[in-house]
Amino acid sequence: MTRPNLLLILVDQLAAAWLPVYGHPVVQSPAISALAREGVVFESAYCASPLCAPSRASVFTGRLPSRTGVYDNGAELPAATATVAHHLRAQGYATSVAGKMHFVGPDQLHGFEERLTPEIYPAGFDWTPDWSSPPGEQLAWYHTMESVLRPGRCEASLQQDYDDEVAFAARRKVFDLARGRAPGPFFLVVSFTHPHDPWEVRGRYWDRYAADAIDLPAVPGPALAEADPHSRRLRKMIGIDDAALTDQQIRNARHAYYAAISYVDERIGELLGTLRDTGLDERTVVAFTADHGELLGERGLWYKMSFFEPSVRVPLIVSAPGRLVARRVAEPVSLLDLAPTLLDLAGHPDARELSADMDGSSLVALHEGRAPAGSAVVASEYLAEGLTAPAVMLRRGSHKLIRCEPDPDQLFDLAEDPRELVNLAERPGHAEVHRALGEEVAARWDLRDLERRVIESQRERRVVAEALAAGRPTSWDFRPRVDESGRYVRTHVDLYEQQRRARLDAGRD
Repeated sequence: MTRPNLLLILVDQLAAAWLPVYGHPVVQSPAISALAREGVVFESAYCASPLCAPSRASVFTGRLPSRTGVYDNGAELPAATATVAHHLRAQGYATSVAGKMHFVGPDQLHGFEERLTPEIYPAGFDWTPDWSSPPGEQLAWYHTMESVLRPGRCEASLQQDYDDEVAFAARRKVFDLARGRAPGPFFLVVSFTHPHDPWEVRGRYWDRYAADAIDLPAVPGPALAEADPHSRRLRKMIGIDDAALTDQQIRNARHAYYAAISYVDERIGELLGTLRDTGLDERTVVAFTADHGELLGERGLWYKMSFFEPSVRVPLIVSAPGRLVARRVAEPVSLLDLAPTLLDLAGHPDARELSADMDGSSLVALHEGRAPAGSAVVASEYLAEGLTAPAVMLRRGSHKLIRCEPDPDQLFDLAEDPRELVNLAERPGHAEVHRALGEEVAARWDLRDLERRVIESQRERRVVAEALAAGRPTSWDFRPRVDESGRYVRTHVDLYEQQRRARLDAGRD
């Protein structure tokens, strides 16, 4: 059997709810919608952590943050941890990545043979939280309300510069792969930083949306005293209540976010168009997802770091020509399932054995109806800033339990209450569900031990970060090493042979 190529497209901070394929009436994302028509759309997919680095490490390992050790955005994925890139590379796949990976530490490849672009975020331990700090203390790198208060139109910005470069590098890599410059099938990851804040986009994307079409949050923020404890912490940490937003400011921020989605959708469309133009689309599995969501003012909250649906529920679309029939899957799934799914679709001979050591499982069985209905349990963890103890989430069926031991439990029935307005944890009629999910939490996590490990890791990383900031600094930040000796015309290479090798005719008429 011919092994397929694999293309994983990642975006940053995009909730499923903000895409038309998941029902949004205003956002325009035609490329993502076209991919959804060809693939399997998972309606209830959850990230393993509502934060960048922990979620991304989980995508590539199939393991929860409590197992990878990537607790937050300043934590290192050990070089000895096997990723899906290692497993595929060992089976002859050419492994490449363009764009944001948010790898922390000196290993900036984690199984990939090459990275085509620089990293947008730093690779050091500087963004390590401190659970021992006094309540309310804000570290310099915390989110602020700057992105909400000052979104808007601009022809150039840091993030647009970056994603333009990612799109260019990825498309050129597809051309190189089509020219036969890899001996076997390929695994290519293309990771864009949009629509992560700050929301600064070119006018032509902003102008796609009429100002009076921009909606306000469906669930307004409650008074601070009426919010749950974790929401109160996030509001204080970010300074949300101090900003005293007007409706117009909220609409402006949402307008810019929608425009940022349209911007990155266009980059995705260019990439998928290149795949079609080279004729590689018919033998390439394409998976599309986001590392976590965006609250976008719902419940008075912004950004992520919460287990409410807009923060933790993400898009997941998988197109596998000749293997998976286009359909929608309602069963809850996890981004932890992505690594075992890619190994399964790649025909890895040890896919089942490797998946047994992961916290996810292949979605191919679920798609093909071989997994029992209602069997899935989706887990997520948050172990970073805004807390002083681990927060975890379980979803089984329509019920979601959120537990952080200093706080009261939160229990929601998403079938009856999709906006999570009614906490059922203290309602007598739901005591059995609460008890059963609580027992699953206790069986899965030793929260006291996890708290100890997180605090220990934070303490040690802060010592290292402080030491490395003294004296002569040595950066771990990734810089591409590009060999230009044979890319274009050079005297040591035959001119006409070089031109012949670089030519790629249309994939099909």
